Amino acid sequence: MKTELLVENTADIDKAAELIKSGELVGIPTETVYGLAADACNPKAVAKIFAAKGRPADNPLIVHIADTSMLSELAENIPDIAYRLADKFWPGPLTMIFKKKFCIPEITSGGLDTVGIRKPAHSAALALIRSAGIPLAAPSGNISGYPSPTKAEHMMRDMNGKIPAVIDGGECSIGVESTVISFENENTVRILRPGGVTREDLLEITDNVIIDPAILHELEEGQIVRSPGMKYKHYSPNAHIIMLEGKYDNFCDYVNAHSGAGVYSLIFDDDDKMKINVPAFSYGCDSSEQAHSIFSCMREMDSLGADIVYVRAPKAEGVGLAVYNRLIRAAGFEVIQV
Repeated sequence: MKTELLVENTADIDKAAELIKSGELVGIPTETVYGLAADACNPKAVAKIFAAKGRPADNPLIVHIADTSMLSELAENIPDIAYRLADKFWPGPLTMIFKKKFCIPEITSGGLDTVGIRKPAHSAALALIRSAGIPLAAPSGNISGYPSPTKAEHMMRDMNGKIPAVIDGGECSIGVESTVISFENENTVRILRPGGVTREDLLEITDNVIIDPAILHELEEGQIVRSPGMKYKHYSPNAHIIMLEGKYDNFCDYVNAHSGAGVYSLIFDDDDKMKINVPAFSYGCDSSEQAHSIFSCMREMDSLGADIVYVRAPKAEGVGLAVYNRLIRAAGFEVIQV
């Protein structure tokens, strides 16, 4: 099929809504990354997401809503703390996992009895949900395992010819997927995937915030996948990503000792590129900039023909934890101390 590039105006949003209501897919912008959207309650439409992405069927999808009032239509046993978190962080990059209602098909929830729900903070996404009048299942709009799209051109690269339309809503402001949390009890939340809402942010609402071990470590055999991004190698370009932890001089020494054709590096803004003898590109000076640019930078490495990319490890705190999580999974947990 021909993939039409739409813009964010009333006519094109309504056109995209008609596609969604007819069981088709649409690429949509959010503040985190671009998503591949379908009617969350239509199993045949959701199946098209898995087919277009090549996504494993046990990897659950996140459902996007436009108003908090939609939450009770999709989930049950909603704790009071969830509404406090919604008041604070919605619309925004926070996904909360609840016991799902019958209207959420198994294919949307990855076979689980739970569903992740969020209200995105992008005007085009909200307008589309409201125009269609239905919640949208929308994982990242990349080919499964590849770096997530943060621009419409990334969506077109991965999905052109596979879906009817992509809405161009500009570059995503955050650049990594939403934070995903589950509820341990009335006052305790567990971060299953880090994102733009940090542990420090969540501590403003509750004193009990747990970091799930799967954020920085591989899942144990047979462990249930409760959130997208937990089980499989994710976010990885064709190039071989290797993360190096340590001082910059040690980073340079290691990379220079392993330099050669097709070897590139990703470093920080204030690192001295003259110390390194392979092509070096910055992916930001702080955690927010690194989150904003990391997926674009990894895609750029592929466009340049990189075979190996040595990446300087970010600080695993604040939004940096989300960047570290994406990089460690892109590297297949290959981290070298230098």
